[in-house]
Amino acid sequence: MPVEFESVVTVSAAKQIADSLRAAIMDGRLKVDERLPTEEELAQRFKVSRPTVREALKRLAAQHLIRSRRGPTGGNFVASPAPEDAARSLANATTLMVAVGDIGLDDMATARLELEGVCCRLAAARDDADLAGPLATMRNELARQGEAALTDEEFCASDVRLHRALVDAAGNALLSYLMHAVVEALQPVSNMIIYRVREREAIVGFHARLLQALETRNAEAAMAALGDLVGYTRDRYREALEKRAERTG
Repeated sequence: MPVEFESVVTVSAAKQIADSLRAAIMDGRLKVDERLPTEEELAQRFKVSRPTVREALKRLAAQHLIRSRRGPTGGNFVASPAPEDAARSLANATTLMVAVGDIGLDDMATARLELEGVCCRLAAARDDADLAGPLATMRNELARQGEAALTDEEFCASDVRLHRALVDAAGNALLSYLMHAVVEALQPVSNMIIYRVREREAIVGFHARLLQALETRNAEAAMAALGDLVGYTRDRYREALEKRAERTG
């Protein structure tokens, strides 16, 4: 059944067309893998030029809402949302918000503590088989972090992988999506700021406590280790910012 669209004004027409198509996708009027009308058909329906329609389709493609296919049976099709693409977009937006100061130290620390705390509780309640993979990853990363030859960049990357494994241990798809912004965006930003003032041994110690607690399914101990880690990171973050202010003051 053809989807009906309202006519639009010419100002910001491409955005209005993209918004209209996006709404049709989000409310189910346009289904995943359904072929969109051609550029010419859309131009006639919206009473705009084909270049305007083309710009609208570019907007939708940038949002991963449609995909193009060439050939006799080609065209533009409604795309199935890719969780990794959506999570990456969220992480990029979060990084930008940190860069411009919209997200501060306390927001970062609170979000990390609360969201990773939920991951600890969920992970501690899961079966051994479900946790085997994530816990093995955490053990490997913990061993790697103890290597003296590890560079700061490698240590930070290992830190991110360990906490990504913690999120995986929770086994919750929506939480994994939300945590992508914390683990993939906030944590690297935090590491970049505090790596000169932190002590690796302290971080490794917190990670070891966290791992041990999850291995014994002790949610309270895991959350206590996480709380101490976040508190330590918060203190080092403030220390790093103070030192930066002194150098530039």
